[in-house]
Amino acid sequence: MGFTTAWKRLSPSQLNIAIQAFALISIFFEGYDQGVMGGVNASPNYVTEVKIGLPNGTVTNTTKQGGIVSIYYLGAIVGCFVGGWAADRIGRINGLFYGAIFALVGGALQAATQGSDFILVARVVTGLGTGALTGITPVLVSEVSSAEHRGGFLGYVFIANYLGISVAYWLDFGLSFVNHGYSALRWRFLLAFQCVPALLLLAGIKMLPDSPRYLASVGRNDEAREVLDRVRGSTNPEAVEKEFNEIMAMAEDTKPASPIEFIKILFGLDKSQGAHLGRRAWLCIWLQIMASWTGITAVTAYSPVLLKQAGYSTIKQNGLAGGLNTIGIIGTIISAQIVDRFGRRKCLMWGAAGLFAVNLIAASLYEASRHDPSKAASIAPAAVTMLFLFNLVYASTWGTVAFLIPTEIFPSRMRAQGNGFGITGWAIGVGWTVLVNPILFEHIESRTYFLFAALNFIWVMIVFLIYPETAGRSLESIEAMFTTSPFYWHMEKAYAENKDMFANTHKHGIEGIDLAKEKQIDCAHEEMSYA
Repeated sequence: MGFTTAWKRLSPSQLNIAIQAFALISIFFEGYDQGVMGGVNASPNYVTEVKIGLPNGTVTNTTKQGGIVSIYYLGAIVGCFVGGWAADRIGRINGLFYGAIFALVGGALQAATQGSDFILVARVVTGLGTGALTGITPVLVSEVSSAEHRGGFLGYVFIANYLGISVAYWLDFGLSFVNHGYSALRWRFLLAFQCVPALLLLAGIKMLPDSPRYLASVGRNDEAREVLDRVRGSTNPEAVEKEFNEIMAMAEDTKPASPIEFIKILFGLDKSQGAHLGRRAWLCIWLQIMASWTGITAVTAYSPVLLKQAGYSTIKQNGLAGGLNTIGIIGTIISAQIVDRFGRRKCLMWGAAGLFAVNLIAASLYEASRHDPSKAASIAPAAVTMLFLFNLVYASTWGTVAFLIPTEIFPSRMRAQGNGFGITGWAIGVGWTVLVNPILFEHIESRTYFLFAALNFIWVMIVFLIYPETAGRSLESIEAMFTTSPFYWHMEKAYAENKDMFANTHKHGIEGIDLAKEKQIDCAHEEMSYA
């Protein structure tokens, strides 16, 4: 038994743990790289190396600073498209392997930065790897998880996102004491450390099996059945049989979407891969853009700046910034417990309502200290408490769900590539906000929180109107929701009427598959009538 079949020696529980572990490593890389630039930007040696400020660390060119941070997300957009396209052809595991190569090379190049042009190129290369890893990992987890626990499993994986951010901030906190923070080691080590998770992925990811849904989509049916049996165990063979039949029905006579179809789907011009794909793509894109504009990027990437405005010393800024992001781990654990129990929609709406309140209170507190600076010291603890509460609410709701829904609403034949729409929204949203956040906080300072509060209020309404509920539903049955108008209540009605269209294969075999195909054709015809 070779290296690539080592998973066959594992029990079902051991195999699921192994998949979760490597998924954690992949998402840890994304979180670390997202948070690392907060410490890098605070390093005076880096500021002078890339020529964005003064030797004392004061940044004078905030536009260039934001550009260096945000160009990484341009690479991530390309990476998620290319990575998703590849993963639908060569598999989820191979896609992660090649994504880790780009992540490793990009991390090493960033650590070796010799100027602003150098790090711009390095950030793009790293973004390519991050886009692939972040696009493929949730798909792999979603496709091997059961319908009842899919959200919880992905929630636990995204603990690694906040763990990565926290490690970046705590490392910076420790390194800030080296030569009073003026050492090149401070930022070069921070950037080099991201190579560690990339190396771990390269060393072990090939030991895992590919997703049963990918294997079925490329005709490797016996392997798909073997992997499905192994990850589910033998506790409920009838449920496994039903799930396998649904997978086979969706995989019958399918082929991966091409890059041209990807563009056509975005503009609603391709009906061949499934019903209402254009709507699904924009749901994913805007969900991630909304998540970025809750205010999370301001808290994550620029928390030292916010803490400085609250009047804290440099050491306290770094320590609190680390604690601020560590609280996200607790929030993600909460998310794993509630996302399947209460559903995706409630988590998003409750989360946005909570973030609206937190942003409004934080903005009011900062505004009070602006009008009466003598009260700043007494107000600061309450303002910082709001930042901690913000991270807790976001991590327990939007932080997981925004990455979960895009892995659920696309057909198997293009799920990895379809999830690329979600990662594109993430890259656009985060890249946009990290570019303008320094400018916003430079000109309107903490009043930016009033803007975030208003946006969160709008997000509650949008989620209520057009986002579907996918909790507790098999990936195949979710297809039934996209047969009608874009409003939530119509999707629920369609699901109630058509949810068993693929499950018929459990009773009727080939006839059931034909029935499922007829339903898909009807869905496509209905979409054309709406178009």
